[in-house]
Amino acid sequence: MRFISPKTDFAFKKIFGSNRSKQILISFLNAIVYDNHKTIQSLEIIDPYNPGITQTLKDTYLDVRAVLDNGSTVIIEMQVLNVEAFEKRVIYNLAKAYGNQLDTGEGYRTLKPFIALTITDFVLFKEAKKMINKFRFKEEKDSLYYRDELKLIFLELPKFNKELSELETESDKWIYFLKSAPNLEVIPDFLGEVAEIEAALNIASRANLSNEELEELHKQEVFIGDRKGEISLAIQEGREEGREEGREEGREEGKIEEAVKQILRLIRRMLGEISPEVESQIQQLSLAKLDILGEEIFDMKTIADVENWLDNQREKEE
Repeated sequence: MRFISPKTDFAFKKIFGSNRSKQILISFLNAIVYDNHKTIQSLEIIDPYNPGITQTLKDTYLDVRAVLDNGSTVIIEMQVLNVEAFEKRVIYNLAKAYGNQLDTGEGYRTLKPFIALTITDFVLFKEAKKMINKFRFKEEKDSLYYRDELKLIFLELPKFNKELSELETESDKWIYFLKSAPNLEVIPDFLGEVAEIEAALNIASRANLSNEELEELHKQEVFIGDRKGEISLAIQEGREEGREEGREEGREEGKIEEAVKQILRLIRRMLGEISPEVESQIQQLSLAKLDILGEEIFDMKTIADVENWLDNQREKEE
């Protein structure tokens, strides 16, 4: 028995975001958000994953959203790469989702709390030893908390190093599942003790994926791998040509032209059409910036993420 990695967007949505995932998601949120307390008893998943409809390449990047029985809405996102302005994007998405609750003419008292749970496959807070860090608004000196309307919760997977025999709490077991599922060949008894984790592993079993899902997953993996290779090769060839010719002009024109071409094609296939202004900004990037964008584009979800990245580059230059 082999399992797909929960850290991929396709798998994460399938495991935690389908109609059959409610109890799985309740158990996971109680473990991670509510410190292993059975706080949440029920929830409603927003826009659940439909196993009968495979995702297109443009829809590769997904999050899971659910309305909890306490009235809060939680946004759960898996982030594999530490992309430019990532921290700002998390805040922006949370604030935007909170504000979008109101329709024209509705009063503020109808607003419900929002929680952003972000799981990172990299260390975000190097100064913090904890792997789960939770943020709320509070007064600067007296630590007086403001209204409990917005929360940011981060789970940093690299900080978790326990072996299977060392797992103690349900949160330990869920984090181990996120990190180690692809390395398992059977469902360990220690994980199977939590019925929801056993159910999650059964969903993650390759044997339980349809041919269409396996094919779509394969397409996504090949697509991303090919695009990374194309961009890397284009930039590397440009560097070699620049060194051979010994001309700054040749280096800038040769490699940048090809790299820009590949990046623009990738953005359009993954995120959709872009404005002439954004295209112009990309064409003006240096080789080093194109190299960075070529890596980070694979973890961007919308054209707005590209625009924010470009704005951030301009701010640094100023």
